[in-house]
Amino acid sequence: MLSDPRRRRWLAWGALATVFLLVNLHRLSTGVLSERLTTDFGTTAAQLGTLHASFFLIYAIVQIPTGVLADRIGPRYVGSAGGLVLSLGAIGFAVSNSFFAAFLSRALIGLGSGVIFVSILRFCANWYRPNEFATMTGLTAGVAGLGAILATTPLAVTVDSVGWRSSVIGLAVIGVIAASAIFVLARNSPADAGLEPIDGVPEQPSLSLSDVSANLRTLAKDVDQWLLSVIFFAGNGAVLTLIGLWGIPYLVVVYELDVTTASYFTMLGSVGMLVGSPAIGWLSDRLERRLVPLSAGVALFTIALSTVPVFGRPPLWAIAMSYFACGFLLGSIMLSLSVIKERYPPAASGVATATVNTFGFVGGTVLPAAMGVALDAYQTEETVDGTIAYTQFGYRIAFGVLAATLFVAFLCSLWLLVRDRRRRNPSKQNDSVR
Repeated sequence: MLSDPRRRRWLAWGALATVFLLVNLHRLSTGVLSERLTTDFGTTAAQLGTLHASFFLIYAIVQIPTGVLADRIGPRYVGSAGGLVLSLGAIGFAVSNSFFAAFLSRALIGLGSGVIFVSILRFCANWYRPNEFATMTGLTAGVAGLGAILATTPLAVTVDSVGWRSSVIGLAVIGVIAASAIFVLARNSPADAGLEPIDGVPEQPSLSLSDVSANLRTLAKDVDQWLLSVIFFAGNGAVLTLIGLWGIPYLVVVYELDVTTASYFTMLGSVGMLVGSPAIGWLSDRLERRLVPLSAGVALFTIALSTVPVFGRPPLWAIAMSYFACGFLLGSIMLSLSVIKERYPPAASGVATATVNTFGFVGGTVLPAAMGVALDAYQTEETVDGTIAYTQFGYRIAFGVLAATLFVAFLCSLWLLVRDRRRRNPSKQNDSVR
């Protein structure tokens, strides 16, 4: 099995995907843990948002350096080291006795986690054909959906049974095992593993530092990169904020649900991620279209997330549909990575995708804290099921922040379509100028 390059790539991808599953469990666990973290560390909404965001802050910072490392030394070393570091951070988080220690430990989890997704994308660029890339990106995002599912009701039940600290330590043990599997199975290319090449998979030479610097300068001047980054900031940040933090407290406070029941709704969003990302990625590969499904998905995403700011307390079935749609439509947002990857030479795929990916986790850092600040302005003196209560209007304002951000992303997607059309039809543009 290890001598067959096609089977080998799936085993190696599986090891990387297992660590990415844990990444999503960690980064989206705060919603389920919010009550216990508030009790243990005495946090306000803004502090809880900051604790949640500490993961994403460091995650965002390491994206471009990770892209450089993935292009230079490959996913084997970067991915296995990341799995080990995030597991050490999880142990630190589990034994923390103060907000500051928990903040630092969660940042360490973010440091290790931050290298995994880009390592997977670089691995896929090295081992899969170009017309398989969006599908593999979608499958990887589907793993994120599975991790997000496990971070809802299953995690809530586990935490109720053995406690949140023991649960986090258990995740750390799995992370060490998966990191070891990456080191054993993953290589930079079939040739690097001593295997036959795979038909249609382009050679991926390592870049010199001067090549990397040139690519970074080009990316910094690339309007398309900035537009895609805004889209990824809004879409990825909104999902991480909704499913990872404020989606559960909103239901607990406004609908007076217990945390476990509320987690069923965020689990629907995670199910949407699980099925939507692979489906949309596969469809995009089959149609050989990126920007139209991207723009349409952002538009629908904006509408779905506008349910709360428009209605305040819509029926629970509408909330269920909204959460599921947001998760499903993340698949359209993920096409941003395929678009930027196809704009640059194969050897630069790591740094190109990492640049856009950075902004998705800047969104995961900024948007939860922004919602927390908005909610603190409408705080009441009550608690509901251990969760600090805010007014319904406060939640409408907070969710409105997400919806407005997504609307800006939709405008950026339209701009991309216009720019792409002009590139494809330069003669019509010249005629219009005349």
